Amino acid sequence: MLQRRLFHKIVQQFYLGHPETSRLSRFPPSLQLGLRSACHRSKTTSAFPDVRERTLIAVKPDGVQRRLVGQIIQRFEQRGFKLVGLRMLQASEDLLSEHYGELRTKSFYHSLVRYMTSGPIVVMVWEGHNVVQTSRSMVGHTNPAEAMAGTVRGDFSIHVSRNVVHASDSVEGAQREIQLWFQAKDLLDWDCNDKSSTSEK
Repeated sequence: MLQRRLFHKIVQQFYLGHPETSRLSRFPPSLQLGLRSACHRSKTTSAFPDVRERTLIAVKPDGVQRRLVGQIIQRFEQRGFKLVGLRMLQASEDLLSEHYGELRTKSFYHSLVRYMTSGPIVVMVWEGHNVVQTSRSMVGHTNPAEAMAGTVRGDFSIHVSRNVVHASDSVEGAQREIQLWFQAKDLLDWDCNDKSSTSEK
């Protein structure tokens, strides 16, 4: 830890503070490359310390009615992801209007809202390495007829209008959806005992 702090202090003194990099030339070429790399990482991550990727997964009314919530949670736990937020609620039309904003002009929008307000849903936030992309793969194709066996939709759903679960489609989309469905106080930061077995530090 001490070595890392000293190294970053060198970076800040000889590179970050001098864009023209004149002082960087004082170091051997091999060290210059390492300093430039460290500087890039420092500028990239300093504004977002301790960033952890998160995604929103929602079990839709048909999934709740069919009592599939436990099995869906189990799949994400077994994959090694960490549950940091969980709510069961009856979604309002206003909330769904924001969530599905890009679909408002579609012909199926009103039937989608009726379906999503027909019963309770369970929304979750999962955290882990590459969790957004991996979760999309685990959930499967939007149309269950095209979803692979072993995915949530491939195993549990038979029609696109009742496809059991929602998963954020991008990191940016996940951030927007999480803020929409959860308040910051509802999301927990906690350490799994198996952290070293499921991810690299």
